[in-house]
Amino acid sequence: MAQNITKSVMTMVKDAKSEIEEIEPQDAIKLHGNPDVVLVDIRDPRELERDGQVPGAFRVTRGMLEFWIDPTSPYYKPIFGEDKKFVFFCAGALRSALAAKTAQDMGLKPVAHILGGFKGWKEAGGPIEEAGKKKPG
Repeated sequence: MAQNITKSVMTMVKDAKSEIEEIEPQDAIKLHGNPDVVLVDIRDPRELERDGQVPGAFRVTRGMLEFWIDPTSPYYKPIFGEDKKFVFFCAGALRSALAAKTAQDMGLKPVAHILGGFKGWKEAGGPIEEAGKKKPG
């Protein structure tokens, strides 16, 4: 018997985007280096290796995000306890919309995501470095 999926991923992304802040790539580039902002790259290691990365971005794979945000988790990362704005991005802004919504639902604030993701960042002229220049989170 086939599964009956009742909510598509695109509906989930649309719903998430209606509840989170979205930042244009050009505006996100202006936030780069701001000590009150953490750019959070949720792409997986293969994407980083293939496409490069944003210098100074904090990296967490999408699968570990909730565990790294939750202070009661054994995987908690203290950066998520800092009083900063967390701006998520992925390759094209679908996973980051879901990630920002999840983080917001968990109580992390303020959060946002970059419209167009890493692709939008790159096309807007944001700084990029080769993968392997910085260790993961």
